[in-house]
Amino acid sequence: MKFQDYYEILGVKRDAGIDEIKKAYRKLAMKWHPDRHQGDERAAAEEKFKRINEAKEVLTDPEKRAKYDRFGANWQHGQDFTPPGGGQWRSMDPGEFEDLFGGGGFSDFFASMFGDDVRARVRRPRGPAKGADSRAELHMTVSDAIAGGSREFTLGTTQDCELCGGSGVLDEDRACPACAGLGRVRGRKTVEIKIPKDLRDGMTLRLRGLGEAGKHGGSAGDLYLTLRLTGDDTYRVHGADIHADVPVAPWEAIEGAKVDIRTLAGTVTLTVPPGTRSGDKLRLRGLGLADEHGGKGDLYAVIRHALPEDMNEQQQALLKQLRQAGPNRVKGGARA
Repeated sequence: MKFQDYYEILGVKRDAGIDEIKKAYRKLAMKWHPDRHQGDERAAAEEKFKRINEAKEVLTDPEKRAKYDRFGANWQHGQDFTPPGGGQWRSMDPGEFEDLFGGGGFSDFFASMFGDDVRARVRRPRGPAKGADSRAELHMTVSDAIAGGSREFTLGTTQDCELCGGSGVLDEDRACPACAGLGRVRGRKTVEIKIPKDLRDGMTLRLRGLGEAGKHGGSAGDLYLTLRLTGDDTYRVHGADIHADVPVAPWEAIEGAKVDIRTLAGTVTLTVPPGTRSGDKLRLRGLGLADEHGGKGDLYAVIRHALPEDMNEQQQALLKQLRQAGPNRVKGGARA
């Protein structure tokens, strides 16, 4: 992990005494305990609370503090630093908590901040509780949607700490070192979904059991996944309509042709009328995106004149003859 300035985290000077460090820790612990924060702020508070505990653990241990003071300067040069003890927090026995929190121990301290029910929650095993529902967004291009199949994405998760079983403590009042007494740890998981055929921008899928893990063995919540469609080099989204560039050769545009194109409904055949100009739009009804009213948008094939990539010498010569045969000035677009 990246080195942390423990003195800065606790807001004390480098020559601060043990009592001053403990006083600073108590003040910050009250401010940043996760139970005092809700919603999006809770994750940041959990991380801050862990750092505060780590800083106090090192600076109140003379041996660890001496090592920290000796080698911690390497952090100023951007080097990685592993905190003394391998980044873990030493579990405290009840006597240490009494000394740190003024005689009441772990439960009494937090009960004074958050009420007597906190002591009961710490000491008594709690029953299963269903995990919270989660929300996330998955962005994909129209080309990805047309390709169909499945997509994988990664989510952040919160689940019971395996070491303490979600209680936050070990053997009465000893704080769990793995979760810093929070009872929950953060992680990541990979989820795979099948792209729906009636896809529309902004549609929300309910994925049962893929939300936050339950507490104390409870069932997981659900994941509400909102799909966001974005345009790409070929397809552009206009509400429920799709505009798609379709390249055609000059002779196809002059004589007319039938061209296969890729859509959300699969491959369909587009009829290009004779004399079609570059930029003309040909409408294919009902081949766009599903709308929120149960209908379907349209697909507009935007004609783009193009040349084959593997033209031979004869074809190139014929094009030169075309230029020499008559008017050859092209107008429109950004041409001056």
